[in-house]
Amino acid sequence: QVQLVESGGGLVQAGGSLRLSCAASGRIFNINDMGWYRQAPGKQRELVASVTSGGATNYADSVTGRFIISRDNAKNTVYLQMNSLKPTDTAVYYCNAASKTFPTFHYWGQGTQVTVSS
Repeated sequence: QVQLVESGGGLVQAGGSLRLSCAASGRIFNINDMGWYRQAPGKQRELVASVTSGGATNYADSVTGRFIISRDNAKNTVYLQMNSLKPTDTAVYYCNAASKTFPTFHYWGQGTQVTVSS
């Protein structure tokens, strides 16, 4: 099993910044890609950004140029730096870790609320 614990959410005004952290523990040798998803009320959960174990990144179009994902393999932690936040970024943000096994198993954190006021 892998446990993911998120931190760093909160309330911020539009244009502000927040940094989310996600610390992994447990069978971390089984982790491949890590990422952040978000789910706004009434909407489906969507990928925000992901990073491979080698550091390659992928972003949703809506956050490209504003958000930066990074990963510290020594600390088993993934970060999401969110800049120029918009009210449309308001959502619960979930940390995700994909296993190296086949088929792939996805581990999830408990979620952290991000609220951007206008």
